[in-house]
Amino acid sequence: MQHSTVQGHLAMNLVVSPELSFPIVVDLGYEAGDPYAVRFTFHLPGDAPVTWVFARELLLDGLGGPSGEGDVRIGPLGGEPAEVSIALCSPNGHAVLHARAAALAAFLARADRLVPVGRESIGKELDAELADILRGCDAG
Repeated sequence: MQHSTVQGHLAMNLVVSPELSFPIVVDLGYEAGDPYAVRFTFHLPGDAPVTWVFARELLLDGLGGPSGEGDVRIGPLGGEPAEVSIALCSPNGHAVLHARAAALAAFLARADRLVPVGRESIGKELDAELADILRGCDAG
């Protein structure tokens, strides 16, 4: 049986200032039923978890170069080990997080095995066709 989700846990650094950051736990999620999106649920001390949903392709592009406009911006930081910066903006404020590029790449590779990039719409088309076939069987 093939799973329809990919999940992971990752420690990221919440950057407070150039001199200060602290680690937080982030749950990563990807679902075949919503193949264009990834979910990051941030667990901040003393607060309820906060989930951000954004394009899988945005995260993938951000591993190799600056990506995104508006609320989510992702880009490589370099260094050893290589890191990625994720900047999130909302009406309630903004946050900058740093994560290891290899960990994000591994998560995306697992998501790609579930639903390859560029093939996201195929599963929905097959589901629609199957539903049409089953409706035809009920009519007969």
